[in-house]
Amino acid sequence: MEMSEAVGLAEAKNPPAADANGGRYTKDGSVDIKGRPILRSKTGGWKACSFIVGYEVFERLAYYGISTNLILYLTTQLHQGTVTASNNVTNWVGTVWMTPILGAYIADAHLGRFWTFVISSIIYLMGLVLLTLAVSVPKLKPSPCHDQEGECRASSLQVGVFFLALYIVALGTGGTKPNISTMGADQFDEFEPRERKQKLSFFNWWMFSIFFGTLFANTFLVYIQDNVGWSLGYGIPTLGLTISILVFLVGSPFYRHKRPTDSPFAKMGRVLVAATRKWKAPLPSDPKELHELHEEEYVKIGMSPMESTSSLKSLSKAAVRVGPATRWSLCTVTQIEETKQMIKMIPIFLASFIPNTIIAQSHTLFIKQGTTLDRSMGPHFKIPPASLVAFITIFMLISLVIYDRWFVPFARKYTKNKRGITMLQRLGAGLFMHIIIMLISSLVEKKRLSYVRHHGLQNSKDPLPLSIFILLPQFALIGISDTFVEVAKIEFFYDQAPESMKSLGTSYFTSTLGVGNFFSSFLLKTVSKVTRHGGRGGWIRNNLNVSRLDKYFGLLAVVSALNFIYFLVASKYYVYRVEPSGLDVELQRSGELKTNKTYAEEGPVIDVKL
Repeated sequence: MEMSEAVGLAEAKNPPAADANGGRYTKDGSVDIKGRPILRSKTGGWKACSFIVGYEVFERLAYYGISTNLILYLTTQLHQGTVTASNNVTNWVGTVWMTPILGAYIADAHLGRFWTFVISSIIYLMGLVLLTLAVSVPKLKPSPCHDQEGECRASSLQVGVFFLALYIVALGTGGTKPNISTMGADQFDEFEPRERKQKLSFFNWWMFSIFFGTLFANTFLVYIQDNVGWSLGYGIPTLGLTISILVFLVGSPFYRHKRPTDSPFAKMGRVLVAATRKWKAPLPSDPKELHELHEEEYVKIGMSPMESTSSLKSLSKAAVRVGPATRWSLCTVTQIEETKQMIKMIPIFLASFIPNTIIAQSHTLFIKQGTTLDRSMGPHFKIPPASLVAFITIFMLISLVIYDRWFVPFARKYTKNKRGITMLQRLGAGLFMHIIIMLISSLVEKKRLSYVRHHGLQNSKDPLPLSIFILLPQFALIGISDTFVEVAKIEFFYDQAPESMKSLGTSYFTSTLGVGNFFSSFLLKTVSKVTRHGGRGGWIRNNLNVSRLDKYFGLLAVVSALNFIYFLVASKYYVYRVEPSGLDVELQRSGELKTNKTYAEEGPVIDVKL
């Protein structure tokens, strides 16, 4: 059995000796860019994360500089209809969040997180440059529409170049998204109690940096695009991404790296194949009879074995010593337990799609609603419809600080959980909020349509004398719910993934965003088609004043409620991952872990009941 298949965390009882300056090496197997052991005092921690977080601020500026106003570019510049444009937005966003699966594979199995990220960020920048050209070069950008019937069309070349640029960007993000946040978390040594505590706050502040960059994109950039021009509106994000890459590279000397191991997909595949081959083989009564490498062999490569568990027993047959001992017929207990952990997260993974279907509305139909309302703020200024997305960011930032600085310390007193509430309880609270969001959205749209019918404005192209801020509650609540849903998801999938599959765990998170957007496209297209056959033109039409978005939003509320019920069942039976024994030993020695009972009460080994 090859050593690359021994995975887990480093055993802490044999750490490297202190160097001449009194510093100590990291004990979690992290190395420098050349694969050499590194000193904890000179690398990692918040010093390294400052460059990574700095990158994320600018990268979010670039991404949301495109995505926030994309629905309006497609409808006003490429002259696409409401359903087509909305689906093009969600299909692109879905692709952006699905390509990280490929990026995670390349990072874990071949290039490592750092080089995968660097190469992908260059591809990302190339896509942004082409996108800027597509909205700037006269032959590539569509002419203004002067057709009173609204039958204007962009040429095939113009549409082709624009979408080619978009999907080059999507390809580039595939290698950046799953690796940059994971690299940030890797800067904290799990075996050092102080850094372990700092890591608990990392994902909260990671999301803070994301939404800080997003806020600038949703206000300043959106205004530039609507009132100055798309060339400058896309040129600024291109410059922002260039700066962000440079910021990241400047921090290279301070980064800690994890060596590429084996492809998590291949590793899981070997377990499934081996278990299938031996499905008739009996399991030994003593788990120690199952195949596993000696602990010393794991220590040599900075890792630690995992103990066999009773869950998904059929997979444990892959470690039964019968027949030939090849990579596809005999696996280690550690390999099997890693595979089990990734499989056990799938029910929660499935419950995480629908929240992003709800969020997708804030970048499509919610913005189209805004175009029908009075956007005046004073005598000389009109708020761009897409700028309402900024309120998601604002309320996210406010609620995130309140959650991290006030709610968590308060909740700890009663729950004895180091996070205040468990990750799944946090996720469940956000899922419930999504039901409320869609109910409010449906009621607001019903009020808007009532005004239209009462004043006979069905065919009017002028904004209604209703303030755009009637949409504010639904945007604000999405921001608050993100503090619960999105932060909980990224923390859960990273925390619960085995150490050698952290990038794959992070891609679980990004995939929920992708599938959620694809489902939004499917649902919107299906509802539009089915309701159109009813003889009244359908619920979603180009003219929102004769559409029935209130019914569509009501349908989404029902879908959210059903998803919430499923989540309650799935979370009831989920048991958190047990930390590898090497980490237990180190925490016991440091006083961080008193007893196994105490550790269970703090969160990682509890049966979640919401």
